[in-house]
Amino acid sequence: MTASDAFSTSYAEARQKFLQAAADAGLSVESKPHPLPGRDGEQLAMDVARDGSPDAAKLLILTSACHGVEGYCGSGVQVDALRNQAWRQAAADKGVAVLYIHALNPYGFSHIRRTTHENVDLNRNFHDFEKPLPVNPAYSEIHPLLLPDVWPPDAANLQATGQYLATRGEAAFQAAVSGGQHAHPEGLFFGGQAPTWSNLALREVLRAHGRRAARIGWIDIHTGLGPSGKGERIYAGRDDAASVARARAWWSGGGRTPVTSIYDGSSTSAFLTGLMWGAVYEECPQAEYTGIAMEYGTVPVLETLQALRGEHWLEQHPEAPPELAKAIKQKMLDAFYTDTDEWREQIVAQARESLEQAIAGLSA
Repeated sequence: MTASDAFSTSYAEARQKFLQAAADAGLSVESKPHPLPGRDGEQLAMDVARDGSPDAAKLLILTSACHGVEGYCGSGVQVDALRNQAWRQAAADKGVAVLYIHALNPYGFSHIRRTTHENVDLNRNFHDFEKPLPVNPAYSEIHPLLLPDVWPPDAANLQATGQYLATRGEAAFQAAVSGGQHAHPEGLFFGGQAPTWSNLALREVLRAHGRRAARIGWIDIHTGLGPSGKGERIYAGRDDAASVARARAWWSGGGRTPVTSIYDGSSTSAFLTGLMWGAVYEECPQAEYTGIAMEYGTVPVLETLQALRGEHWLEQHPEAPPELAKAIKQKMLDAFYTDTDEWREQIVAQARESLEQAIAGLSA
């Protein structure tokens, strides 16, 4: 099989490939059924496979589809890893158990959405909801522009959006939109007012599999930021110097592939809150945790944001003509998954390297 064979053209196909790869590896799968059906009526689930002893002191977590549609990439990485017998043996030889969590957000994966069925960005949803939530006034300022009455946007909307970009700059626009917000439930990057189904299901998995581990590593696969095919390793943890240094020691590749951070401005990502990795500290407090988000580039960031705007508009306008709806969904898929063998081979090569580095880091 080639690297491309691990990838799929739908959630249903991806799930079947994951379940088959786990079975071929001799692993059992625990499935957490989602309450809603998929785009084609298929059953949705967060599927979990563990490769290694339940009592392993070292645990590597590999996750896909935190942001739904990004599962087209992440699932392929997981299937390829399950099929890689040499890598699996290397992990076993070093006493590292590997936890595959397939489709953290199966609804978004199936429906070609970035959000959960609650219209929540899962990676902005890990807050203490009994405390005041972060406020993003910059998003509220441009919310009316982001979701216009018609799609494609009319001339007035294009002019106003262009004026914002011209005066504030692309970085400010990206930060305002993607930073997360809790005031507009129908809007982009909504962090929610309560934990989502995926949030609660993931916490159950972490409690079941992570509380006996002394060291936990985590690679969460994402797409949509950066140059096409390039995997940016973004530090995913608290703003702690020792943890950042450990992540950079594990994954920097001798400086060839630096680990970036939202805390020092080195990442293509804006500063964010409510991030998913926060659950590790809460559910597995005994473990030393080290993690990254592997962020693969697809198209320029403004194209990605435009695709997100269109897809959110479509969610609010189910009466849209079928041809327009189809075009919007295709733009959304293209923004988060590049359907070429060259791109897929780049993704797998970098993923394999990062997985090997994680095993070495956990065993150091």
